[in-house]
Amino acid sequence: MKPVRLLAAALLIGFSALSGFSRAEAQDAPAAPEMPGAADVARVTGGTYTVDADHTQVIWTVDHMGFSPLTGMFGKISGTLTLDPKAPEDAKLDIKIPLAGLAVTSEDFGKHLASAEFFDTAKFPEASFKSTNVTAEGTEGAIEGELTLHGVTRPVTLETTFFGAGINPMTKAENIGFVATATIKRSEFGLGFAVPVVSDEVELDVVGVFVKAP
Repeated sequence: MKPVRLLAAALLIGFSALSGFSRAEAQDAPAAPEMPGAADVARVTGGTYTVDADHTQVIWTVDHMGFSPLTGMFGKISGTLTLDPKAPEDAKLDIKIPLAGLAVTSEDFGKHLASAEFFDTAKFPEASFKSTNVTAEGTEGAIEGELTLHGVTRPVTLETTFFGAGINPMTKAENIGFVATATIKRSEFGLGFAVPVVSDEVELDVVGVFVKAP
């Protein structure tokens, strides 16, 4: 047999052996452990839940001068969610957002946003959202409510998706999580500084995690 054919045969045998080894190895490998939470509404028992302040975030994004998207985040959020999985339209959400929990790219920029030109946190230290109406279909829903920001209250709708529920193995408590989006205008809350150099529209992305009260 010519050397080229010998080489090809050796490679073929080698690849076949490796392929067989990989299949056998895959069959013998242990299954990856499942996450504690899953997008299964049957896991939601209902009742009163409190906000998990460590894992709940309100992320905002604006268009900065047409150069780039600019993003910041509020944390340290508190509040409650009352939910009956058999009647999700009766859910009640009431949260408080301390503006001192703002996280941005630099300390100086954070101070600028906290000043009277923007959030004026000395005068308005807190924002809040309280639901007024809930509609739900499957794992999707809309939470209509009143957002109070910078001393102004206006209606805002959170387009919401159920993300998951289950027992937190660290706390042994039931956790449920949602993600939501909304769009607001800064000018409607008296925060129109630098419009239109910085976009008036603000995209909100919310991650909400709630813990079943004992």
